[in-house]
Amino acid sequence: MTFDQPSHAEDPAHSNRLHVAVIMDGNGRWATNRGWPRLVGHRKGAERVRELVDACPDIGIKYLTLYAFSTENWKRSTEEVMGLMSLFARYVKREAGRMNREGVRLRVIGDRTRLDCKLRELFDWIERETAGNDRVHLTVAVNYGGRDEIRRATQAIARDVAAGKLEPENVSDATLSDYMDTHFLPDPDLVVRTSGETRVSNFLLWQSAYSEYVFTPVLWPDFTPQTMNTILQNFGQRERRFGGVLK
Repeated sequence: MTFDQPSHAEDPAHSNRLHVAVIMDGNGRWATNRGWPRLVGHRKGAERVRELVDACPDIGIKYLTLYAFSTENWKRSTEEVMGLMSLFARYVKREAGRMNREGVRLRVIGDRTRLDCKLRELFDWIERETAGNDRVHLTVAVNYGGRDEIRRATQAIARDVAAGKLEPENVSDATLSDYMDTHFLPDPDLVVRTSGETRVSNFLLWQSAYSEYVFTPVLWPDFTPQTMNTILQNFGQRERRFGGVLK
């Protein structure tokens, strides 16, 4: 798969470390619009994930973080929730070989305590299986919520302070980042939300403080690597000041 490189890819700092996070929205709507069950849309969305991961090296993405299931998604029907959990398991099993061949490292963030023990074991297995890969870092958020993540991180800090492992005055922004689920990732450069919604939906609240955002009307099952490449080309034209002033 070949694309014209986006302008930011000419900058080694970007091409080596570009982190894009995606709120994958619109699967159910895509299926409903066609008179199909919502799970059909989720299965089509999983195909798009595979295509985008394959394309990441060509379009300059080193780190790709995907919002797959939020802490609020448990409110959906039992059928849809169970279908999504089965889809996660099938994706891991089916894609394990491909990920190793393509140098993809997969990690899962979020609170796993509510997940089925077999799914937790599968996530642990794929993380170990792909731990040596470094071409693309794929992170999938499952039972994840930004507020929940911050709560769990501050609880962990409080425990370490109480145990004498950490002095309160030494708690900095970097300290909190080290206790977050994403401690192994750079903050996202760009957050993309599909389906036309313009909410951040409790995703990477701490990490995206200075991220650029793109809200696209494209439903996730229609979101192709070329769509992402176009977004990245536009992103390359943005001036990121991080609170400062360009000289």
